[in-house]
Amino acid sequence: MSDLLLWLYLMNAVLLVNHEIDSAYWKEWELFRLPGEISGFLLIHFPLLFIVFYGLVLIIRQSFLGYIFSIFLCLGGIFAFAIHTYFLKKGREEFNKPISKMILISTLLVSVAQLIVTIFLMTV
Repeated sequence: MSDLLLWLYLMNAVLLVNHEIDSAYWKEWELFRLPGEISGFLLIHFPLLFIVFYGLVLIIRQSFLGYIFSIFLCLGGIFAFAIHTYFLKKGREEFNKPISKMILISTLLVSVAQLIVTIFLMTV
């Protein structure tokens, strides 16, 4: 089961990184009114990406802290899907391309599966 978590975590990380690439295309800093335009957006992502990939290292080591990182990654994926679905329903055009929607839906599905596996592994 820990191998399954490793692969789900990796898939989720890849999906979220692709979503962030898409976010740069859509100028997400404008959507969320973040300061610094692209420079600020990129600077925010250095620590975020470090945390995501460090979590993968912890999962490989089967560390309990890795499970905590996994839960946060899942919640991040679920939040990304939810907030962008909200904006789409409000009529925003960002993330309205089929590939953007596919990434968000895939992120939701993988995040939910990963969350289930993480919780299961934490309780055994």
